[in-house]
Amino acid sequence: MKVGQRCGGGGDRLAPHSVLLGVFHQLDTTGSPGQPMVSNGVRPIGRKARVVNQNLTFIVGTGRCGSTAMSQVVNLHPDVLSISELFASIPDPEVLSETPLSGPEFWGYLCRPNPVTNSMIKNGATTPEFLYPRLPKRRYDAETTGIPAISVMVLPHLTDDPDALLDELESVVTAWPTRAPADHWRALFAALAARFGDPGTVVERTGLSIGRVPEMRRCFPEARFVHLYREGPDCAVSMSRHYSFRMIPLLREMADHCGLDSPYQLTPAHAAQLPPDLAPLLADRYDPALVTERHIPLAEFGTLWSETIIDGLAKLEEVPDSLRTAMSFETLLDEPEKELVRLAEFLGVEPLPAWLDAATALLDSGRRGNALKLSEEERAALLDACAPGTRALATHP
Repeated sequence: MKVGQRCGGGGDRLAPHSVLLGVFHQLDTTGSPGQPMVSNGVRPIGRKARVVNQNLTFIVGTGRCGSTAMSQVVNLHPDVLSISELFASIPDPEVLSETPLSGPEFWGYLCRPNPVTNSMIKNGATTPEFLYPRLPKRRYDAETTGIPAISVMVLPHLTDDPDALLDELESVVTAWPTRAPADHWRALFAALAARFGDPGTVVERTGLSIGRVPEMRRCFPEARFVHLYREGPDCAVSMSRHYSFRMIPLLREMADHCGLDSPYQLTPAHAAQLPPDLAPLLADRYDPALVTERHIPLAEFGTLWSETIIDGLAKLEEVPDSLRTAMSFETLLDEPEKELVRLAEFLGVEPLPAWLDAATALLDSGRRGNALKLSEEERAALLDACAPGTRALATHP
């Protein structure tokens, strides 16, 4: 039986535990949209991929802070395996827990369609980072089979044939023994590294991942963390233009209407309690214009940015100084070579001249200063909303 047959279906159900993380699949698109990466000299995945001395780093942030561009930058380095949007694609808490999973159970989380992602694609509410639906030839479809969770963004970031890579992974992962999820992830990273030239360093980047630092630390105590951040007003303006981020205040509004403590508690049954401009968002079918055309004050996104920064910095405090660093997106644009050299040294790879040239050319300095174009009234309200996060960054970037 094909993976899609086993993994397809069930993609239309709104899963309460993934309402937020699931809807933020690709939150961070400050850089240009990701493109499928073609690797030369790839080898079939073998079952003897080593899981030793794995150099693992997570790039974390608020989303819309430039980390998609950073994924593309690190993907250019020959000694780095760049994993993009892994924990947005697979937000299930079980995959970062301490409860052992069998190989087939772990594979189930990778290949089952993410219900919210699948619903977004089916309703035409896609983002540029959903790479799989843009492929000219593809096996899976959101309407019929459902698209495996790992295929929407993660695998197309690595190869132009994610269906073939999915098949290779299935034959390997389903044979794995029962063990902690962290050991499955390490084995998966090792298998992918063996497939793509044996790079010695793994870098994972997921939008809005800063809130999951404690879970990542628990699973991967050896991992390093790069906190990539962007000036609050520009980040908030970018959030306001992104479909998934626009869903956040709407989900909060829906939870308030229903008397719930959290949007995580929303289910399709709550639609009956919602006004007609919100109720369809909990259904299988909805018009994306309900999200894209709704007026949401910019200050709400400034508040969201501040809340995320303050919470994230507190969680990063628990990471030893030697295992974390911070990087400003604006400084990266102003001094790309200096910051890229610093990044390479932190990752434990050589700042190769060819990589520095290619990475610098990839960075787009035109994606800044959007907050300066706002009216004086809008900008004042936005600056006020961003002030708490800005103060927090000033004392602890």
